[in-house]
Amino acid sequence: MDLTYPETGATRTGPLPPGYRHLERTAVLDAPLARPAEILMTWGLHERCGLHPEATGPRAAVGVDVSLRFAGVLRIPCRVVWAEESAEFTGFGYGSLPGHPERGEAAFLLEAVGDRTRFTVRSFSVPGTLASRLAAPVARALQTRATERWLTAMAAALRLGPIRPKR
Repeated sequence: MDLTYPETGATRTGPLPPGYRHLERTAVLDAPLARPAEILMTWGLHERCGLHPEATGPRAAVGVDVSLRFAGVLRIPCRVVWAEESAEFTGFGYGSLPGHPERGEAAFLLEAVGDRTRFTVRSFSVPGTLASRLAAPVARALQTRATERWLTAMAAALRLGPIRPKR
């Protein structure tokens, strides 16, 4: 399957492409980079957000496909298009595959800031199905809420410990 948009990797290299809705939220986490990086790169954050990831790899890496299931009915297929892990920065971006309700890309970025970590969620998207076009205001509100949820779920994961996806 091919990605449903042409601007592959724009969430990493920026700027975000015109013609899409852009969304970016940032929080500073009271933890060194290694802890949130492990949660993020092993799909633990997605599991904590209730998305039940089914990935072709145990870690986010270029080429790994992940199908996110929500509420047992919605299937959200994505492919990791970039990933990076270093002592100062960890993150990945995934793009929409056919069947995803949106067309575009989302990225999860962790940057070391002393003994704390800056966590940013960045995306660009447009409706990808007739249903998401017809329900665009609702879809945008849900997308904004989900973006906020990534940030709060990561903070909670750091307080409570990681959740590993079921294999």
